[in-house]
Amino acid sequence: MSHTLKEYAAFLREQGLLKDERLRPGDGERTVALFSCDSREELKDALFLCKGAHFKEEYLHKAVAAGAFAYVAERDMGADASMLLVTDIRRAMTVLADFHYDRPWRELALIGITGTKGKSSTTYYMKSILDAWMEDVGGPESGVISSIDTYDGVERFESHLTTPEPMDLQRHFRRAADAGLRQLTMEVSSQALKYGRVDGIRFTVGCFLNIGRDHISAIEHPDEEDYFQSKLLLFPLCGTACVNLDSARADEVLAAAQSAGRVLTFSERDPAADVYADQVEKEGNGIRFRVRTPGYTRVLRLTMPGLFNVENALAAVTVCHALGVPETAVARGLERARVPGRMEVYTSEDGKLTVIVDYAHNRLSFERLFRSVAEEYPGAPVSIVFGCPGCKAQERRRDLPEVSSQYACRTYLTEEDCGEEPVEQICQEMAEYMSAPYFIIPDRGEAIFTAVRAMWEEPGVLLITGKGAETRQKRGLLYIPCPSDVEYTLAALAEYDQAHGS
Repeated sequence: MSHTLKEYAAFLREQGLLKDERLRPGDGERTVALFSCDSREELKDALFLCKGAHFKEEYLHKAVAAGAFAYVAERDMGADASMLLVTDIRRAMTVLADFHYDRPWRELALIGITGTKGKSSTTYYMKSILDAWMEDVGGPESGVISSIDTYDGVERFESHLTTPEPMDLQRHFRRAADAGLRQLTMEVSSQALKYGRVDGIRFTVGCFLNIGRDHISAIEHPDEEDYFQSKLLLFPLCGTACVNLDSARADEVLAAAQSAGRVLTFSERDPAADVYADQVEKEGNGIRFRVRTPGYTRVLRLTMPGLFNVENALAAVTVCHALGVPETAVARGLERARVPGRMEVYTSEDGKLTVIVDYAHNRLSFERLFRSVAEEYPGAPVSIVFGCPGCKAQERRRDLPEVSSQYACRTYLTEEDCGEEPVEQICQEMAEYMSAPYFIIPDRGEAIFTAVRAMWEEPGVLLITGKGAETRQKRGLLYIPCPSDVEYTLAALAEYDQAHGS
């Protein structure tokens, strides 16, 4: 990780990105100690990157005052520092991060998971299995980068991006490699693929779960085809591609997967798949199913609910087959797997009230969640609390109310990372598509308590979706600490239990 500024310039030139340079005397031979885009950091001997829609020249001047001696930008910003001008700042950020950290992903078994639904659950199934395997062989805990949290061998923290920006991503890879981690599983979003955050990386195994309609907006994907094609960009980056034959547009996905080194398929419907599951049964609060792989056939168990989770588990089994993970570790890892904020079930002491905290947040995940709950809790009235994010995924404001109107007896519209939009405005837009009873309660905690209290007279199942175990709300450009949906749920059920003598 020791390169001079002149070497950075030469690398950008090799990549066809450098359009001009101005190096102050002696700066070309200086070693770049830090590559950063955050002017709030200590930036001694740093190369500073000027990027982002909200970037202001004052950030660069602040960075130079903090110790940055050079910067990368698309235009001359007049700072008293050496300058590397590039044709594409996004692309430059990606390749320079990879260069700065000396391609650390090559030192890891790197697993990438993409899809409209199930990325987090599959990622955590993989982590649980890999950790079980490492226990058996005396290896370290595996790494994870997900929309829930991140563990890179050094830090463990709650995430707020599905796939980090390149500089953060490569730093996590480097930490993981230096800490001796052998595997790292990560979610790969359509935005990360479309905008090149993972360009140049080689995933040991990549997995395509499914495709639905989501993330259509002016700042994400202009249409469904752009979203789909962005997802397919994972395959050229993979040594092995795992493809779900039960996904919509499976033939197109399978054709695109041929750009990977090899292809493995999985299915619950097609026995010709490389990895096949059948005999799916609910077992208490969990699920059992039989799986057949090229190496073994056996019954596997999940101890968390949601029949749709068989698809996620089957994806993990397929990835494990590609990696050569022993079947005993697969079985043990799946059986003890837990996914924070995903299908977490809480009940009142008398068993009359059931609350399920889940992360479902698009049409595909909503439909699967409601169908699964109807099958697992037949005849129970179902109500739901949810919101929609600000300034993105605009179609959810129509899709989620439409699905909720079809399945739920009561809907509570509330805050969910409103960002720079007023939460009341988002709720009113959602309400236009409601055709069943609904309530607008902007305060999320109040909405959850109100929904639980409504079940005092009519016991049933309450779904709380979209935030899971997250402990922050995005308001404006900041992430504000707040209780998680789990915390609200436990408090609301405790109120019921106390009122009913439990």
